[in-house]
Amino acid sequence: MFRATLLTLVSLVLSFPARSAVGIVGFSSITVTVDPSGSYSVKVPDMAWTFSGNTGVPLNNLQTGSGTDGLGAFHEISFDLQVGVARHASIRSYTDHPDIVFTLNQPSSDAANTFAFPNLTEYPQNLDHLTFSGIFAPPTFSDYAKDSPWIFFDGAGKSFILSPAANFMTASTTWGPNGELSSGIAPEILTLPRGFEHRTLLVVEKGINRAFDTWGHALTTLNGKTRPPNDADTSLNQIGYWTDNGATYYYHMADSMTYPQTLDAVKGDFERAGIPLGYMQLDSWFYPKGSAAAWNDNGAGIYQYVAAAPPFMSGLARFQQNLGVPLITHARWIDASSPYHKQYQMSGNVVTDPAYWETIAGYLATSGVATFEQDWLADKAHTDFNLTDGDAFLDNMAASMARRNLTMQYCMASPRHFLQSSKYSNLTTIRTSGDHLQRDRWPDFLYASRFASAMGAWPFTDNSMSTETSQLLLATLSAGPVGIGDPIGSIDGPNLLHAARRDGVIVKPDVPLTPTDASYLKMAHGTDAPQVAFTWSDFGVLRTNYAFAFTQGTNTLAEFSPMELGMTAMVYVYDYFAGTGQLVDPSDVIQRPISGDALYLVLAPVGPSGIAIVGDTDQFITMGKKRVTSYTDHGTALVSVAFAAGETSRVITGHSAVAPTVHATRGSIGPVVYDEATHLFHVPVMPGTSSSATIQLRLPLPRVRKSGGAAGQPD
Repeated sequence: MFRATLLTLVSLVLSFPARSAVGIVGFSSITVTVDPSGSYSVKVPDMAWTFSGNTGVPLNNLQTGSGTDGLGAFHEISFDLQVGVARHASIRSYTDHPDIVFTLNQPSSDAANTFAFPNLTEYPQNLDHLTFSGIFAPPTFSDYAKDSPWIFFDGAGKSFILSPAANFMTASTTWGPNGELSSGIAPEILTLPRGFEHRTLLVVEKGINRAFDTWGHALTTLNGKTRPPNDADTSLNQIGYWTDNGATYYYHMADSMTYPQTLDAVKGDFERAGIPLGYMQLDSWFYPKGSAAAWNDNGAGIYQYVAAAPPFMSGLARFQQNLGVPLITHARWIDASSPYHKQYQMSGNVVTDPAYWETIAGYLATSGVATFEQDWLADKAHTDFNLTDGDAFLDNMAASMARRNLTMQYCMASPRHFLQSSKYSNLTTIRTSGDHLQRDRWPDFLYASRFASAMGAWPFTDNSMSTETSQLLLATLSAGPVGIGDPIGSIDGPNLLHAARRDGVIVKPDVPLTPTDASYLKMAHGTDAPQVAFTWSDFGVLRTNYAFAFTQGTNTLAEFSPMELGMTAMVYVYDYFAGTGQLVDPSDVIQRPISGDALYLVLAPVGPSGIAIVGDTDQFITMGKKRVTSYTDHGTALVSVAFAAGETSRVITGHSAVAPTVHATRGSIGPVVYDEATHLFHVPVMPGTSSSATIQLRLPLPRVRKSGGAAGQPD
C-alpha cells in the first residue's frame, strides 16, 4: 500500500457504476479505457502505442474518479471482479506525468496466486529491451530477469518501463504462455492473504534516460523516499579509505603493526599527502565469525556483531575516538553457530527481529559509525522466500539505522534490492560493480549505476588505488563515494586532488555518469562502438556536460553530438587530458579517437557574453559545485569560486574569441593569460575573507573611431 503520509486522497469523486466502457485521459492525452466485458487498454497517442489486456471475466461496479496522491493529481477507473474470490482493481493515470499505476487486491478473503493484473496481450512490438540480473544487478540486453524492471525502447528512443511498484522482494514480471506481458507475485508464493495489495507501474517516455528518470522518481515518491543529495553523508562528501576485498589491508595488517596501528598509519598518510581522511571503512574482518568466533575466518558468517578482540582490544568506540574520523562498518550473513539463532527471530541467514536491529544500530551509533553496509544480499544474506520476511529484514534494518541517523549502503544487491531501496531515505549508496573496479567491468558499472540513480541511490565503484587515474576519474564522475585502498606510503596526493579539494571534499557532478541513449541502442544490437556516457553540472541554461568514452571492441572512434546531451547553444569541447579544444555547433557530430583507457571531454556552453567557462581544470569535474558555486551569464559572465582551508589560489579556464576583461567583485585575481592561437584564457583567482571569490568576465567593446564630424564608426 502507499504510505499514509504520501497517499492522502485530497478528493475522490466517483460516478455511478457504468454499464458501458469508461475512459479517462491523463498526461499528454494518454487514454485509459475499461469495458464491462473485462478488456482494458492504455493508449499513448503521440507515440502511437497501445497496451491492452483482458481480465477474462465480466466486471462489476465499474467507476471513474479523480483525486490527488503523493504523485499528484490523477484520474482513476476502478472495478470489482470475481476470479476464484472477489477482487478489486484500479488503473490510475496522472495529469502531470506519463505514469500509469495498476492496483489489484482481494479485500475479503485469501486467494490463490494465479491471477495477474496487468496481463498485457497487446503492447509495442519489435523493441529492444534491457533488464538487470544477478549480483550487483549487471545489465542484460538479451534475457528477461523476473525480479527486474523491464525497459523497452525503439530506435528513436521511445521507451516504456514496466515494473512492480510494491512487494519488491517477491514481485515478478514474466511472459505468459501466449506472449502476454504479465506483472504480479512470484509463483513460488502459492497464496495471497486477505487484504493483500499489489501495484504495478507503467511509464512511457520519449527518451530512454527520460524514462528512467520519470519511472524512478515515481517509485521513490510512491514509496516515501526522500532522495538524498550527492553529499548526503560522509561517504558521499569526502574521500575515504576502504579495507574491503581488493584493498591493501583486507584481512591484512602492515608489517609489525596491529590493525589499529595500521589504520592510524593510513590516516597519517592522508595527512602527509595534504588531504584529511574523511572516514574509514571496516570490512568483515572487524567482527568475529564462525564457530571459533575468529576475526580472520573469512569463509564464515557473523558470530556476533561486535568488534573482535583481537584486533580491537579496547573496543570499537575507543578505536574510533583515537582515529578521529567516522566509520563505515560492513556486515554479512549470520553464521549457523551464532547465538543470535536463539536470541532473535531469524529467517534464512539473517535476523528479521526489530530488537536485534535496535541493538545493532545503538552499538554502531555509540561507536562513531556513520554508515552501515549490508553485504552479500544476493548471496548468503537473505531470508526465506515468502511475502513477509524480506521486508521485515530490510524494513527493520532501515528503521533502526534511521532512528540513530545512520545511513546505509547495499552491496552484492540483486535487482529486488535496488527496487526495495526506493523505500528508504537513509539508503544513500549501492555498490554497482565487483570488488576493486577494473576496466572490463566499466559497462556493467555504468548501466547498474543508471538503475541505482533512478532509485535515488548513489552508485559506488568500490575501492581503487590513488594512482589509478582512470578508476579515480570514473568514481568521481559517478557522483558517488570515492574511496581508495593504497598501501601506507603510496598515496598519490596530487592525483587525489583532481577528485577533491584540499579539505577532502569531493568535487563531483550533479548526477551519476549515465550512458547516452545511443549507447543503449548500440549495446542492444551488439554494435562495435565505444561506450559514451555523460553527466553534468547544472547552472540552468549554462549546463556544463562531461563526456566519458571508452572502447568495447576494435572501434576506437567515439561519436556523439552536444544536442544528444541536451545542449542547444554553441559549445566549446575541451579535451581534459590534452588541454585543447574546439568550438562546435550543438548539432555537430563530435568524432574523437580514443587512446589509452578513455576519452574525457568537458562541454562548456558559450553564454550570451560570447565566453565559454571551462572551469577549474585542476579538478576532474571542472565546474563541480563544491568548487564553482554559481555561474550566470546575461552578457557578462559571473563566476563564484569556493576555496578549502589551505587553498590560496585556483585558476579558472575558459574560451573566448578575444581576451576577456576580468575583475573580481569578491576576492582578487592575478594576471589574465590569453592564448591568441587557441583562444583559451586562464585567470588566477584568490579568495576573500569569506573563503570564496566572484569574478566578472566580459568581452571588450569594439573600439570606435571618428572622422570628419560623422557619427562614430567601429574600426
